[in-house]
Amino acid sequence: QVQLVESGGGLVQAGGSLRLSCLASGSIFKGNAMYWYRQAPGKQRELVASITPDGRTTYADSVKGRLTISRDNIRNTVYLEMNSLKPEDTAVYYCRTIAATRVYWGQGTQVTVSS
Repeated sequence: QVQLVESGGGLVQAGGSLRLSCLASGSIFKGNAMYWYRQAPGKQRELVASITPDGRTTYADSVKGRLTISRDNIRNTVYLEMNSLKPEDTAVYYCRTIAATRVYWGQGTQVTVSS
């Protein structure tokens, strides 16, 4: 059973930091790009960051310089380091990957940033 399990969300004050983790099971992690998305209340889900198997990264303009995506290919885990958090970063954060043409999503982890 292929699964993506996110963790690390929580409540933090503006300017604070969090680190999200996404553990991938099965064989979907190796050789596949990994993505972090987020969905705020009343808004569409948006791509936050991505990382290729060899570590190349991309970021949404709204998070550049504050969020960092990384991956551990031994632990089958992708991380999202979140610094200088703003209230507008409040959302459910989801991990995603595509393996053998199938799309996989995690269950999401809530991040709430208070002003």
